[in-house]
Amino acid sequence: MKRTALGTVAATAATALLLSACGGGGGGGTDASDAEFDQGQTEIVNASEEKGGTLRFAISANMENADPGNMYYGYMWNFSRLYARTLYTYDAQPGEAGQEVVPDLAEGEPEVSEDGKTWTVKLKEGLKYEDGSDIVAEDVKYAIARSNFGPDALPNGPKYYKEHLADSDDYEGPYEDTDDPLKGFDGIETPDDTTLVFHLKEPFYDFQYVLVQPQSAPVPADKDKGEQYQQHVLSSGPYKFDGDYTPGSGLKLTRNDQWDQESDPVRTALPDQITVEEGVEQNEVDQRLESGDLDVDLGGTGLGPAKKGELLQDEDAKARIDNPTNGGHYYLTVNTQVEPFDKLECRQAVEYAVDKSAVHRAWGGSAGGDIANTILPPVVPGHDPESDIYPAADPEAQQGNPDEAEAMLEECGEDGIETNLGVRSDRPAEVSAAEAIQQSLDKVGIKVNIKQYPSDTFTNTQAGSPSFVHKEELGLNIYGWLPDWNTGYGYMSQILDGGAIKDAGNSNISELDDDEVNELLDEVTKIEDPAERDEMSKEIDKLAMEQAVIVPMVYSKAVLYRPDNVTNVFFNPSWKMYDYATLGTTETG
Repeated sequence: MKRTALGTVAATAATALLLSACGGGGGGGTDASDAEFDQGQTEIVNASEEKGGTLRFAISANMENADPGNMYYGYMWNFSRLYARTLYTYDAQPGEAGQEVVPDLAEGEPEVSEDGKTWTVKLKEGLKYEDGSDIVAEDVKYAIARSNFGPDALPNGPKYYKEHLADSDDYEGPYEDTDDPLKGFDGIETPDDTTLVFHLKEPFYDFQYVLVQPQSAPVPADKDKGEQYQQHVLSSGPYKFDGDYTPGSGLKLTRNDQWDQESDPVRTALPDQITVEEGVEQNEVDQRLESGDLDVDLGGTGLGPAKKGELLQDEDAKARIDNPTNGGHYYLTVNTQVEPFDKLECRQAVEYAVDKSAVHRAWGGSAGGDIANTILPPVVPGHDPESDIYPAADPEAQQGNPDEAEAMLEECGEDGIETNLGVRSDRPAEVSAAEAIQQSLDKVGIKVNIKQYPSDTFTNTQAGSPSFVHKEELGLNIYGWLPDWNTGYGYMSQILDGGAIKDAGNSNISELDDDEVNELLDEVTKIEDPAERDEMSKEIDKLAMEQAVIVPMVYSKAVLYRPDNVTNVFFNPSWKMYDYATLGTTETG
């Protein structure tokens, strides 16, 4: 007996957008001239079917990576869909409908065995790459192999397939035997060109969300160039690379004439071309958005502190702004392997010392988010609003508890600490928050030296590299996290599980490796009942907080700006930013 995993598949986004443009359908539609503050959270703003023009993106750093198998930032998962299709994706609609998992390369829902350990996915017929060659099941299997397995696996991105696929523990990856790159990779079978059979070690009731991630974007073995593949990803989506991409030089995408709209439930493919500028300072990005010289801030985190405050006070400009709670959490990590934070009491001193009110102001106050007390944000199932393990001396003021911090320092045998704090240099709000942390910790005898790094390498070779963290004595790092998908496990597994610690691209920056936390993270994936999973997620959050490895700071809200010429704009709660796969422009001349 078999059962399906996803429930009723939502209406396609393309259909929804057509309905919206005519004034009907889910979510509704609004002309840019009639738009209001926060309207993009619930409606499609400036709905249109008009094709043509150039959609212009920019980002304050370099893009993390253009290879779908080698990326982890949410903005790249969102953007890469323009040239890379995955087995499943999220429906392109605002509000709750945007959290529906729908087929992309797959022809329908996966079939799941009664024991939850075998998932069978069928591909649509006739799918093509940009060169006209067929997309086949083995290409998806190969893509998963190169991003998850062996010593030369791509460093960025999660390793959920490696963690959960059966019969693959001894597989050394596709670069071990180039004559037979998939030999020994038995966790996925491809009995024919359109069928994939995934064999799991244990039931994993969140597996549908793993099938959404860009690591399932197909890659033919003979086109793979390892980490250099990002120079020219072979397109399976509506756009292809115009020439080769060199990091730092920007990217141009043009139409892929082998893409078939009939096979694609999500993408609208309205612009004729798409451009990305890299390394544009955040204040310039914000100014160009306001002036109409730029269409989208690729990073998706919203306006910087200066422009945010200015435009929220301007009623005309405010009508072009959305201020959604995006499911993110900006926090301070405390590394368990950097002295003296290998001692619990020293980590607890930091928990008590941080002036969260000052950090909150640095993040932009209420427009930037809400003060945090737990690891899980309120929008993630399993969040416990009553939990506050390290309460401030004055719960209203939220300025920390210096007396408790000093007591903890005494207990850990330190009457003064000097440490380094890593932060992303191209994110002004994070730098301001680092300065607020520095000031509040100094008051209790913890001297903090701020070290700034570019965001495109921060999560791979700086904060995301344990050896670098140890060498540079980065006892503290400011980090932000969005759920890989919206469950407790989807949020916490990569930042708290000891088994998720990696040599590069590491997201468990605290290097927490706690037996009880690890065990519960393993158990929660096997629980089919969502309410039981949520209760266990609360317990995991509490246990990790007791280990004092994450100092909660801000449950983030983005301040997103939508210029009048950009069409089909809405906040998708799954991508935690505007949905990049549907955007168009009225500037088509």
